[in-house]
Formats: sequence, C-alpha cells, structure tokens
Amino acid sequence: MRILAIADIHNDVENMLQFLDKAKSMNFDVIVCPGDFTDIAPRGFSQKEIGILLLEELKSTGKPIIAVPGNWDIDLVDFFEKDDVSVHGRGKKIGDVGFYGFGGAKTPFGTAYEPEESELEEGIRKSYEDVKDAKYKVLVTHNPPKDTRVDTITTGVHVGSAAVRKFIEKHQPDAVVCGHIHEARGKDEIGRSKIVNPGRFPEGYCGIVDINDDGTDIKIVNLI
Repeated sequence: MRILAIADIHNDVENMLQFLDKAKSMNFDVIVCPGDFTDIAPRGFSQKEIGILLLEELKSTGKPIIAVPGNWDIDLVDFFEKDDVSVHGRGKKIGDVGFYGFGGAKTPFGTAYEPEESELEEGIRKSYEDVKDAKYKVLVTHNPPKDTRVDTITTGVHVGSAAVRKFIEKHQPDAVVCGHIHEARGKDEIGRSKIVNPGRFPEGYCGIVDINDDGTDIKIVNLI
C-alpha cells in the first residue's frame, strides 16, 4: 500500500488545491491527514464549512481518506465521524492495513482542541484494539512523539507527546504519520517504527509511505 500523507493545511484552500493536483500523479492508494485542516475561520466562513470544502477536494482523488483532528479542528470531529474518515479514538482497516490514532495537541496558545496526555493515551489504546489483528498498522496522531526529529521547534526544544512515544515504543506500528510542528518536517524511527511529519502541505510538502512485505519506506516529497 502507498499512503499519501498531507498535514497542516490551516485553511489554505488555494495552495492545497494546487499541490493536490500535482500529488495525484504519485499513484497512491490512501490519503492520511493528521490534522489542522482549519485555523481561525476567515470572515464569512465557519471552520466546519472550510473543513467540508477541503475534505470534498480530497475526495475528488477517488481514494479512501483517513483523518484525525488537529488542535484547531474541534468543529470537525463529528463531521469526520459522519463521513467515515475518522480514526480519532477508533480504528479502521483498509485491506491489510489497520489505521488508528487520536488527534489534538497541546500548545502554549489555548487553541480549540488540546487533550491531556492521559486522554491521548487512552484514545490511542482504544483505537488500537479495533485493528490489533491487522497485518500492518499505521498510527495517525496530530501530536508527534516526544524527543524525535519530528517534534523539535526552532529553539531546539522537543514539544511532542510522551504518551505517543510510549505507545510507539510498546506496540511498534509499521508507520506513524503526525504533524503539528511545521518546522520539524522530517523522518525518524523508534525501534522498527518509521515516523514521518510531512510538513505543511500548502507549502508543497507531503509524505509517501510504502508498506509491503519488504518493509516500510518513508520519504518526503517537495511538489514545488
């Protein structure tokens, strides 16, 4: 399976559409979005309206979509559930791959959806139970695992989630797709788990995750 990882759109409909058109040529099977579809809503629009528009554009690819909410996406949680794209506290199997996870993330700014570590830990555990028998497993979180290359802000401080890291260390998913820390675009590994923070899609960055019997391969693509 080839996964296209798209993160941190933050209301940027115009650039998202531009790069989505370019990404369509990469022969992927599933789109995974680890959150922050939205941001502070522009005048005349709600966060939900923007989220619906972005999701409809992703559906135009004809590929299945997997998503969790970011720290700005609280108004999209129910919509994701209704549209059957959510793995926020639940798991979903597509072929041999089980997707599971939990959204939201702590920030210093008091944004819309900032679950405590205990809630994040419980949500991931619950979602894992739905797919624990899948041949391959992909963890999807907005918050990256702590003390990795993908959770470091510009000052060099690691700001990711200890709960996410603890779960990865214990259960070793084949791949982890996260986002949230824009400047920490990159790849890392915890044990055999391959981790990608693809960076902001409206800046032209996405991730490609290939999972098969030969192993898991991750790369970051610049569409510019």
